Amino acid sequence: MESEAVNEATRRAWRELGFFCGRNDAAKEWRIVGSVAGLRKFAAEVRKYASNPAHDRLSEYTQFGPAMNLEIGTSHQTEITEQWIGGPLVDLLRLATFIERSAQANVVGTCIALRSNFSPMAPYELILDVRDDAFDPGLADLVK
Repeated sequence: MESEAVNEATRRAWRELGFFCGRNDAAKEWRIVGSVAGLRKFAAEVRKYASNPAHDRLSEYTQFGPAMNLEIGTSHQTEITEQWIGGPLVDLLRLATFIERSAQANVVGTCIALRSNFSPMAPYELILDVRDDAFDPGLADLVK
């Protein structure tokens, strides 16, 4: 019974966040899954981080998700690794804008790869998986 309570709390946390994020090490990718509104919430979180002058120090970061598995942080150069999506704040702001522009109703059902626009030499890809408005991020963790 305790495990079901933990599962429900996890589902609730994803729903409050508005998107799901997961890492696939075999494919070397981070996948951010959500409706257009959910992906725009992700962009808003990236923008919020990058707009805070206190985050202008190297290695500052914030974490996303119930498992706190995705980090957005400050580094010398743009990067997407197994640990995080990092870069100078100005580049993270640029990423947020690109996510906002990419998450549109006319691309529902598609996946958008962002590495080439953000950090072409990064070892990991960053995928926006655009779902319809009925998408429930609380259930995305169950379909692995």
